[in-house]
Amino acid sequence: MLAAEQGAGDNTLSAYRGDLEDLSQFLGRAGRSFSNAATQDLRDYLADLDTRGFKSSSVARRLSSMRHLFRFLLNERKRADDPAAILSGPKRARGLPKVLSIGDVDRLLTKAKDLASLSDQAPLQRLRATRLSCLLEVLYATGLRVSELVALPVSAARRDARMLVVRGKGNKERLVPLNESAKQAMADYLAAMGEAHEGKKKSLAASKWLFPSSGESGHLTRQHFARDLKELAATAGLPPRIVSPHVLRHAFASHLLHNGADLRIVQTLLGHTDISTTQIYTHVVEERLKSLVRDLHPLAEK
Repeated sequence: MLAAEQGAGDNTLSAYRGDLEDLSQFLGRAGRSFSNAATQDLRDYLADLDTRGFKSSSVARRLSSMRHLFRFLLNERKRADDPAAILSGPKRARGLPKVLSIGDVDRLLTKAKDLASLSDQAPLQRLRATRLSCLLEVLYATGLRVSELVALPVSAARRDARMLVVRGKGNKERLVPLNESAKQAMADYLAAMGEAHEGKKKSLAASKWLFPSSGESGHLTRQHFARDLKELAATAGLPPRIVSPHVLRHAFASHLLHNGADLRIVQTLLGHTDISTTQIYTHVVEERLKSLVRDLHPLAEK
């Protein structure tokens, strides 16, 4: 149902599967199953999660998985009741997203370009460096999810392309504008790919993916990109623990809002279905408003 009707992605399906397998094992030890579990059984499970040291955010997610499951069983008439309907869990505190400063992002972009422009490197080394520079430029220019970024088709690098057509969560499409830096980075990367695979009949250069790989998916994995990004962060003098593809997506959104972008526009660019998801960035807007009042109000202290 999650896959067919709600268009849930692989990562979401994997998370639900893990949550419900754990619940199934707990119920099984008590001689229960999904078909006959009572509300008290589910309360006992939540208490067990707390005993095992699960964070409140993890407990809340497990509760959400349970609610989805038992609502589904009720709707499909597999059960006559919903034992999870009256359960309450810990409130999830929404922490502020980790965000790199504009200066930090500039350091990453500059270091990636410097490594890609080294003259004394083999074609394959240059290709890897140019690919990382391209990934960074496109990610910071568009705010794509890392899964969307690594799965871009090679057609995304057309010279006349001003917009990217992105297929995101739920198989929904959206348009994201491309800036000149990103377009140039893709052109440089394709040139490096052509040089690295020159003369090879069957090469990755013939792939339909912009960032091809010999792996099962056919394109670069998000884990591979994340590793390369952390290596780059260390080279650029930034703590690798604070740098990830998702943090760069946060930086894209936060820097836009800091410079006056409308929250609804940022919601569209990020591909958020619900504005409440985008509202984690409102702390940026609040700080900007405080700054405006402090600097421009006639009675503000000078």
